[in-house]
Amino acid sequence: MYAYIKGFVKEIESDYIVLDNNGIGYLIYTASPYSFELDKEYVVYLYQYVREDEITLYGFKSLEEKQLFLKLTSVKGLGCKMALPMIALGSPNGIIDAIERENILYLKKFPKIGDKVARQIILDLKGKLAKTEDVNTPVNDDLIEALKSLGYKNADINKVVKKVDNTLDIEVQIKEALKLLLK
Repeated sequence: MYAYIKGFVKEIESDYIVLDNNGIGYLIYTASPYSFELDKEYVVYLYQYVREDEITLYGFKSLEEKQLFLKLTSVKGLGCKMALPMIALGSPNGIIDAIERENILYLKKFPKIGDKVARQIILDLKGKLAKTEDVNTPVNDDLIEALKSLGYKNADINKVVKKVDNTLDIEVQIKEALKLLLK
């Protein structure tokens, strides 16, 4: 069982990366492969999935993502290939909040998650997940790029992005940031 691998990204595809560690290239399925940069060193936290006909590595940029992935895959009817897009499209805190509030509509927005699976997720995980509290609130790079493309200066952007909830959809984040910039 692997805990993590530290290495350089040598290949990026739509659903995986190849991470080079001491001359060995590990094919790792990740939630957001394009968030990695070629020839840059990363620590990727791993989950090794083993079946009789397959051995697959799933990788995550943070332990929080990995822990949420493991909890999601423990739900009856929810496998690795359904849980990975949930991690890619939603933030850990957003998913946890949806489970705690029994927000079936939020959970159904993810690919292959229907009403039945969403209800099973809530049934199996409600009350068993803790939100991750970051001392340094992470900012959404997509939000920063969107505001830059609209012509705002870095100093103004940095003031408002910390005030915007990064668990919201990017469109809502942009609207909130624009409201703050126009004040």
